[in-house]
Amino acid sequence: MTKRVVWGALFGALTVLATGCGDECVDQFDCRDKGVAPEGQQWTCNSDNTCELSTLTPVPEEDAGTEVDAGTEVDAGTDAGTDAGTEVDAGTDAGTEADAGTDAGMNVAKGGACTASGDCMAGLRCEASTCQSLYIAVTGNDGGTRALVTAYDVPGMTSLSADGVASAYPRFGPGGTQVAFVQGDVTAAAGELAVRPVPLTAAAPTVLTTGTAAGNARIRYMEWEPGNLIAWVRGNTGISTLPATGGTPTSATVNGTFPDFAPNGTDYAYSAAGNGIYVSTGGAAPAPLSGSPTTGEQPHYNRVTSQLLFLANPDNRTVNFGTEATPVLRLYSLPVTGGGTPALLADTTSRAVTGGTVESYIANPNWAPDGSWVAYVRANFLLIGTAATLCGNTGTELCGSDPGNAIYLQRVNTTTGAAEGAPVLFAENATLPSFSPDGRLVAYVFGGALNVRAIDPATGQPTGTAIAHPKDTYTVLTSEGDDYRPRWQPR
Repeated sequence: MTKRVVWGALFGALTVLATGCGDECVDQFDCRDKGVAPEGQQWTCNSDNTCELSTLTPVPEEDAGTEVDAGTEVDAGTDAGTDAGTEVDAGTDAGTEADAGTDAGMNVAKGGACTASGDCMAGLRCEASTCQSLYIAVTGNDGGTRALVTAYDVPGMTSLSADGVASAYPRFGPGGTQVAFVQGDVTAAAGELAVRPVPLTAAAPTVLTTGTAAGNARIRYMEWEPGNLIAWVRGNTGISTLPATGGTPTSATVNGTFPDFAPNGTDYAYSAAGNGIYVSTGGAAPAPLSGSPTTGEQPHYNRVTSQLLFLANPDNRTVNFGTEATPVLRLYSLPVTGGGTPALLADTTSRAVTGGTVESYIANPNWAPDGSWVAYVRANFLLIGTAATLCGNTGTELCGSDPGNAIYLQRVNTTTGAAEGAPVLFAENATLPSFSPDGRLVAYVFGGALNVRAIDPATGQPTGTAIAHPKDTYTVLTSEGDDYRPRWQPR
C-alpha cells in the first residue's frame, strides 16, 4: 500500500488544442463545437484530422474494491447498484445546471460575455472575455498511466503526454498559464518533471528536471498552485522545489511529506512521521505547529480562513488490511497562527457485530475554498480478531448497509474551525472528493469514473444530477490517495 498524498492544489486553465494548418482537429477537444453527440456516441478526431462520430465502448468494470491505499480509500463503485441515482448520460453538457446564479454576480451562463470570473455561473471562468467551463485534471489508465485533463461538464479526456508515454500527477500553476506533470518512468527516479503552456499547443512538453537530478528519487506528491514554486516529495520523504522556469532543484526539507501551500504562495505546511505538522511562515525555517499531535499528517490550507485541516491518530491505533498496518485516523482543524487545541471534525466509529466489530476511520479530506465546508471519506471495515476487511468486499455481510467508502460534507465554523451541525452524506462507494474553486461543485471518483455534482452551499446537500465521465477510454486511478485526487482549474 502506498502513502496518501499531499498538497491541496487547484488546477490552471485549459482551452482548445491548437490544430495544424488546414486541419479540423488534432484531438477530440477540437470537436466540441460539433455540439452534444447522440446517445451512445462521441465526437473523436480521426487520422485525417477531421471530426467524426464514434460509438462509445465502455471499459468493463473492475473489482477495484480490493484496492486500498494504506486503508484510506477504495474505489468501491463496483457495487452492483448505482450511486443513488447520481449518474447521468455521458453526453450531457450540464455546466450551467449547477446552483449557480444565486449570488451577486455569478449570473452569466456558459458562452456569455464576461470581464471577470466572478461574473460567471458556478463551474465557469472568464477566459477570452467569455464564460467557459472549468477543467479538471486526473491521473488515469488506458493500459498505461496518463495525466489527463477534461472540461468538467463535457466528457472526453486528453492526455498531457504523447502517445505511449506514461504520465501522472497533473497540477496547474498560478493563473492557469501552465500545467506540470511527471512523464516517462513515473514510478522511478528517471521520471521527468515537465510543463506545458495553457492553452495547450502541439509543442512537446518542456522538461524541467528529473527525479535522478533532484535527489535520485521518484517525483511524488507534487503540488503547485497557489505556490510560487513547484514542489514535490523525493520518493517517500523530503521536499524539493523548483521554479517553473527550470534550474537546479532546491531541497526545502530533508524529511517530511504531504506538503501544502498557503494562499500567499510562500508559506507551506507538511507532516513528518512521528513529529506531526510543521509550518513555514514568512520564509522562516519550518517549526512544529503548536497543539498539533505528533501523529498529525496531510495538512491542508483553505483559501480564506486561518484553519489548517489534518488527520491524526491520537490513540496510535492501527488495523491490518492483509499484512500491512493502517492507522485509524480522525479529522481535525487547528489555527495556523498560534495553534491551540485541535477541533475534532470527524471521529472514528465502532459497533459490535457477531464475532467482531464494524468500524471506520477518516481519509482524503479536502477544504471548500472558503473554509465553510470540508469533504472527507469515511472508510468502513469489518474487524474480526486482528484482520480488517473493507465493507462491501466478500465476507463482510456483517457490515449490513455500510459501504466501503462514503463521502461526507461537514459544515465548519470559519472563525473557530469547529464542526457545525451533522455531517451530510454526499455519495456512497465513492472517494477522493475535491471542491471546485467557487465551492459549488464537488468532483469525486465513482467506480473508476470521474463524477461531478453540485451542492447547496447553505445545506451541503447534493443537488441536481451528477455529471459522469464514462470509462470509454480511461479509468481514473485512486490507489495513490490524494496524489490522484481530482484537481480543479482555478477561476
